[in-house]
Amino acid sequence: MDTLKIRDAADVEQAVRAAIASEQPLEIIGHGSKRLIGQPMATNALLDLSALNAVVAYEPNELIITVQAGAPLADVLSLIDSKNQQFAFEPINTSALLGTPDIGTIGGMIGAGLAGPRRIRAGGARDHLLGAHAVSGFGDSFKAGGKVVKNVTGYDLCKLLAGSWGTLAVMTEVTMKVMPRPESERTLVLSGLDDVTANRAMTAALGSPFDVSGAAHLPASAFRAEIGGLSDLGSARRALTLLRLEGITASAVHRAAALAVLLAPFGAAEILQDAASASAWSAIRDVKSFAADGALGGWPVWRIVCPPATGGALGQALSRDTGGDVVYDWGGGLIWAALPPKPDAQAALVRTRVNAAGGHATLIRAPEQVRRNIDVFHPQQDGLASLSERVRHGFDPKNILNRGRMIRGTAT
Repeated sequence: MDTLKIRDAADVEQAVRAAIASEQPLEIIGHGSKRLIGQPMATNALLDLSALNAVVAYEPNELIITVQAGAPLADVLSLIDSKNQQFAFEPINTSALLGTPDIGTIGGMIGAGLAGPRRIRAGGARDHLLGAHAVSGFGDSFKAGGKVVKNVTGYDLCKLLAGSWGTLAVMTEVTMKVMPRPESERTLVLSGLDDVTANRAMTAALGSPFDVSGAAHLPASAFRAEIGGLSDLGSARRALTLLRLEGITASAVHRAAALAVLLAPFGAAEILQDAASASAWSAIRDVKSFAADGALGGWPVWRIVCPPATGGALGQALSRDTGGDVVYDWGGGLIWAALPPKPDAQAALVRTRVNAAGGHATLIRAPEQVRRNIDVFHPQQDGLASLSERVRHGFDPKNILNRGRMIRGTAT
């Protein structure tokens, strides 16, 4: 496979124009940490953005950072952490789940658009993307958005790039909003709740005035091994419901005590503080329960989004009917499901149940042959599919960029 290593945005333009002329689709990568997600692509050419790795500007007082798309995410997180700042949407690190090195990039973070437990309060990746420089499928550079929220020129245009998996344009530089890191955090842990009862407890907490920034439930599991961040809470065979509060120390302590009183009908709550709390939520964010080197590492993993009110019943049904394991994030609105291997990763059953619940499901981890045979991303209804195709065609009419990654049957 040919690898095109570029040095700057001008090189990207030339590479895309050459691909258009030769009708050769390009697979866009930074360090390739998420290549195992999506439909397998048919291409003989890689567009390698790893050389675009500079921090262009960081203004902690203005809460913005501008970086090139190939910048390693770990390095950027370390930089902003040194200023007690963070990406408030908690970008997921997929390395444990996929069994790949921890080499994700800023461009991959935006392209995947996978946000962590705090998105219920802070929003997703697209909500923190202020601007972007990119090269379209015409081979032309363009700029959307700016460096401040008030600059709305092209603001919505750059939002389209978040979660597009590289199918619209090649990002070369992005400007992101950063936020102060909370001074303190507390996590309430309830034990022994079944999925539906836990769903009610999380809904009560999220609907309270105590500004909960994370809600998750790990059912009792016969498969899940003890994992870092959660092992101190007892056996994996014990169901755990976690609720996080963040802020200045006095506020976090007060709200945690008040929330414990509110949730008393569901049981007595254990309280995790600061480092212990952060470790637990890191494990939940990165779905370490289903890590590739764990007991369920050979099982397909689905990411299911549904209305929170239906999450508990949906997760219970999937576990019961497949013999699989689930983890709930965001009060039941997001379910991670590891299901016993089958040729179709149990897609027919999953999608039937998810459609009935009013949600959608994405196959995040599965062997290549399985991903070749089924729709990895949830099939869209005709009207929405037509709109999505018009948007894609407006950016990339020759279907050069990551051809076939999101829609099965378009790789050739």
